[in-house]
Amino acid sequence: MPDSRFLVGVVGGAAAVLALGGIGTHLLSNTESTTRLDAYDTVTVDGHKALAPNIVAGRTESLYHPLPWVGVKVHVSCPEGLKAQTGATLTCTGRRVDGTTLDIPVTVVRATDTHLTWRFER
Repeated sequence: MPDSRFLVGVVGGAAAVLALGGIGTHLLSNTESTTRLDAYDTVTVDGHKALAPNIVAGRTESLYHPLPWVGVKVHVSCPEGLKAQTGATLTCTGRRVDGTTLDIPVTVVRATDTHLTWRFER
C-alpha cells in the first residue's frame, strides 16, 4: 500500500505545476499594449496623431501567437495608423501560413499626449 504522504505530494506537485502553467499562459497571452508616441512611431491620420501602422502590426503579430497553444501564427498588416484617441478603432489583417486571412480588431483603451494603450481581439 503506497504511503499516503507520497500520494499527497505527487497530487499537490501536479496541481502546482498546472497552476503555474495556467498563470504563465495567462501572462503571456496578453492582448493589450502601451506604446510611446514619439517622432519615430507617430504618423498623422485625418489630422490626428496616430501610432504608425507598422508598429501596431508588429506588436500585434508578436503578441498574437506568443506560445504554441495560444493563438495562431499570422503575419499582420494594418491599413493605416491607430488614432491616439480613446475609443478609436482599426481593423488589421492577419494572414495565416496557409494563405487564409482573418480580421483583427484593434481598439484604443487610453490615450495621452505621450502614450497610447490599445488592445486587439484574438
